[in-house]
Amino acid sequence: MATANPAEPKPRLRQVVQAKLELEWSPEQISAHLRLAYPDRPSWHLCHETIYQALYHGGKGGLSRTLTRRLRTGRRLRKRRRRPDTRQTRYVAPARLIDARPAVVAERSRVGDWEGDLIVGRSSQSAIGTLVDRRSGYVRLVYLPDGHDAQRCRLGIEQAIANLPTQVRLTLTWDQGSEMAQHDLLAEHFAEGVYFAYPASPWQRPTNENTNGLLRQYFPKKTDLRIFTPHDLAEAEHRLNHRPRKRHGWRTPAELFAAALTP
Repeated sequence: MATANPAEPKPRLRQVVQAKLELEWSPEQISAHLRLAYPDRPSWHLCHETIYQALYHGGKGGLSRTLTRRLRTGRRLRKRRRRPDTRQTRYVAPARLIDARPAVVAERSRVGDWEGDLIVGRSSQSAIGTLVDRRSGYVRLVYLPDGHDAQRCRLGIEQAIANLPTQVRLTLTWDQGSEMAQHDLLAEHFAEGVYFAYPASPWQRPTNENTNGLLRQYFPKKTDLRIFTPHDLAEAEHRLNHRPRKRHGWRTPAELFAAALTP
């Protein structure tokens, strides 16, 4: 590739970035693309946060605000987040943070290490619990028709995992939401315990975050999730669990999960 012209105008870079946004590429994907496609143009090697800033706060010379609709979230404005160090854990029983989790969990070498969260509906008045196995990507959904307080969440999770053998109930990692206030009772169902990610750190539960994004195809945002029946949840589970995954050599999560149950 020819050496970049130092005087090359920035509008060309803006055009390249905007073209990828039009294709619904994420800022992270665009950042990686710029490094691979233009190795001799280091001034083009933007980090993904720079692209986000240009979208939301670019002003003159920035990116078109209308392109925010091409992002997965579709937000026209970024949500203001509280500082992680100002948040407080809501639990009476002491919680174990992710640092105390067995190191083997990070390796994704075994089935039975779960990540969990809630996807919430309109005005946070309804929710569905999501559980996903880190190794296989196998999904279990938690039916919560009557609310998502701590007791209902605990009972819902217990019901969702009731028919899972003990060898695939090893750990659970969740965020520090108030719905997990009864984590000490839930820990009885996981051989190696329940653990919590740090506040405002969704990347510590990446499998679950990705799965929740996929589930929004079936349970859209700003929907009253109480309209969905146990059959609807089972159908969404089945579709995701039987969808081939590239990272598994095109095997399905269900196949990997079943293999772990074979003596």
